[in-house]
Amino acid sequence: MKRFYPFLFAPNLHSVVWGGNQLRPYKGLEPSVEPIGESWEVSAVPSSTSTISNGALKGQDLITAISEQPEAILGKAVNAKYHGKLPLLVKFIDAKRDLSIQVHPNDAMAMREHGKMGKSEMWYIIKADEGAHLYAGFKQTITPYEYQKRVEDGSITEVLADHKVKAGDVFYLPAGRVHAICGGIMLAEVQQSSDVTYRIYDYNRPGMDGKPRELHTELAAKALDYHVEDNYRTEYIDSTNKATQILDTPYFDVRVLEISKPFHRDLRKYDSFVISMCIEGACKMRVRSTGDEIILKEGHSTLIPACIADYDVIPQSGHTRLLDAYIDNQNNGMKGLITKFLHLTNS
Repeated sequence: MKRFYPFLFAPNLHSVVWGGNQLRPYKGLEPSVEPIGESWEVSAVPSSTSTISNGALKGQDLITAISEQPEAILGKAVNAKYHGKLPLLVKFIDAKRDLSIQVHPNDAMAMREHGKMGKSEMWYIIKADEGAHLYAGFKQTITPYEYQKRVEDGSITEVLADHKVKAGDVFYLPAGRVHAICGGIMLAEVQQSSDVTYRIYDYNRPGMDGKPRELHTELAAKALDYHVEDNYRTEYIDSTNKATQILDTPYFDVRVLEISKPFHRDLRKYDSFVISMCIEGACKMRVRSTGDEIILKEGHSTLIPACIADYDVIPQSGHTRLLDAYIDNQNNGMKGLITKFLHLTNS
């Protein structure tokens, strides 16, 4: 078996009509006027796959690297469950303008319609302008007929739950939940490894090519969950020098880690790869079994193979804030039941 180490990745930036100019400087790249909306940090989606930028596998795409040693990189349990495919995609997103009102299908619908994985996701707000807001969920019960009429007359936002946001806020968006990031927000996104999105409403604006972007209102109507929640925001208590769990879902676990001193992370019990996104500061990561080290800078991310998921995180100056995502195989049985229930109720 090859000797593994934490993977770093080449920039994978996406220009979009709603994008801003913060992601390149955030990643330490030369600024430009190009509207960069997304940085696909760790991706094994065939349409935009990450390329490893360090170590022995430098220059190799992530799909190929995983295919050669799937158990070592993904973990035995993850490899078996997801048939050798990385189940997560993580991004940094910079919204200068409002994104379209949209929804994602669950696994059952996505497989039926597209032969792909469904798309549940979460947002961690990195920074937000004064008064910035986003949409997540319905604020009142509506019927499919009312949905159709409000899309037609452009009033769909009137029935969406509107949330003012600040740095550190978290939202979980299970498949079926209507949502939109609005202008003035930069965030980290963890999602299932899928590029399926149904646009419901796009403010009648042109895309990058000057033509209206495609809408998917009929598919969206089939995917939508009209249930109204009391609170769409994820509540958690942030702590220093502790890995604080902010989400435990059937698809991924996410923890935020703010440290001001060296911190040991032994995640081997989860039998999963670990993706770590550096939200703030910089740190050194040292693998205990091999001694391999990387420097993870603000605006960058690493994938730590499951076989070496026992490492130290050492802040380089002041403090470092990380967002960790992985698959919790310890609670796999209960989460499997939850997933099955979600498929039955949302398909």
